[in-house]
Amino acid sequence: MNRRRFLTTTAATVAAGGFGFTPSILRAQSPAVKIAFVATLSGPGAALGTHLRDGWLAGVTRLGNQLGGRAVETLVIDDELKPDVAVSKVRAALERDKVDAVVGVVFSNMLQAIVRPVTESNTFLITANAGPSTVAGKGCNPFLFSSAYQNDQPHAAMGQAAQDAGYKRVFVLVPNYQAGKDAVAGFRSRYKGEVVDEIYVPLSQLDFSTEITKIAAAKPDAIFTFMPGALGVNLVRQYRQAGLAGIPFLSTFTVDESTLPAQGDAALDFFTAATWAPNVDNPHSRRFVQEFEAAYGYVPSNFAAHAYDAAHMLDAAIRKTKGDVANKPALRAALESGEFPSVRGALRLGTNHFPIQDFWLCKVAKRPDGKFQTETVRKVLTADTDSYAAACRMG
Repeated sequence: MNRRRFLTTTAATVAAGGFGFTPSILRAQSPAVKIAFVATLSGPGAALGTHLRDGWLAGVTRLGNQLGGRAVETLVIDDELKPDVAVSKVRAALERDKVDAVVGVVFSNMLQAIVRPVTESNTFLITANAGPSTVAGKGCNPFLFSSAYQNDQPHAAMGQAAQDAGYKRVFVLVPNYQAGKDAVAGFRSRYKGEVVDEIYVPLSQLDFSTEITKIAAAKPDAIFTFMPGALGVNLVRQYRQAGLAGIPFLSTFTVDESTLPAQGDAALDFFTAATWAPNVDNPHSRRFVQEFEAAYGYVPSNFAAHAYDAAHMLDAAIRKTKGDVANKPALRAALESGEFPSVRGALRLGTNHFPIQDFWLCKVAKRPDGKFQTETVRKVLTADTDSYAAACRMG
């Protein structure tokens, strides 16, 4: 089976997962629910995919290695951040391996590549991160659900935070792909001040010296940026080294638990907007953080939290169908109920199957044990519905 291997998610495999393991074939008792878990596990986005994968495995372990009372097997797929590779591997999972659902997906262009082959086969696709506008409005789908957010929402939350702070002039810097465009749209939807410059860079860019020079010359009240993975690591380091930390650093998916180990002190006191942070104080969240850190040895991010929630979302839905994953109408109705325990606390799903939830302004802090994490500062949006939901019409 090569790299595409089924594994039974036992506590042992979860513990190994945090340290770059290659899953071995472990057979679950039949019948098992088969899940294809898609994430970017190689290249610049690998850290994000690792958090996503480990969050899913931690969730399944918490659920006793079952979904809805049935044993579960997870087929981990590395999309390699290549749309054609993602489609090829996902088609094989659907046609050869007969998976019951597809979960995961870090990057929006990967989701856009696989959404049709998955949903046209009447297979449920639960995105634990990517949420492009193209699938949230008119392009919504009865077989597509999200345990995360619509892409614009965290950026809109940061736009509201910038507006609340009274910043008059903001410099915008994002990567040139769908999620970057959604980031700007989201930020602008709530920020009403002047955008002094709006720069788009390649998704592969790691040297930001030209952009940093422009920021210094523009002297904005703050910058807003969305730079995932290695892009965020380099930008934060270079921004701090350039002596620009006096200009407030407002971001989304740039300083979080997937990048903080590499950014370290350079990210201290920088801001992000999120649905959750490791210091969220409810029993489900506290238990998740404790068990995750014990198993993997690092602090979980939003990516891990949303994948953990995806496991609970599927578990609750399959329980409602009494383990019958073949009854697609019943499983859809169960998923649409949005009744599952979330590390975020209370939330519900909108008409487009994206969560209606709170968003927080968070700040990077250093814990007493020397590890870095984001911590909530204040709630920015309450029970927020994404702006595309009204355009969704599902039969």
